Amino acid sequence: MTAKPLQIAALVVDAEDPERLAAFWAELLGRPVESRTGPYIWLRREGGLVFGFQRNPRPTPGKDRMHIDLTSPDLAAEQQRVEALGGRRLEEYDEGGFLVMADPEGNEFCILPDGSVEMDDDGRAHYLE
Repeated sequence: MTAKPLQIAALVVDAEDPERLAAFWAELLGRPVESRTGPYIWLRREGGLVFGFQRNPRPTPGKDRMHIDLTSPDLAAEQQRVEALGGRRLEEYDEGGFLVMADPEGNEFCILPDGSVEMDDDGRAHYLE
């Protein structure tokens, strides 16, 4: 018998203030808060995937080991919207050619143009040039 492969059911972000992060991501992704259970806040499930926030008063030091890539046809408008919602651009990543942003607690994510992203042999993108 062949085992069914595992499926990703949820992405969960540790948060000092899960209400604040849920509000930020709900607005950014157009996914309203759907439920609250114990230390968790869940956004509306879409495409089989739910995005949640877990209260954790101990921030994780250092660089994120995983991040989210979002796509948009208008990078400048999305950058402005992220900043208006309390996020910020991480300019230290500009050399890599990616638009890297952080949510209000510093969790990193990229905003990529719709379609494919060309990269050089060193893994640098050039869509911001």
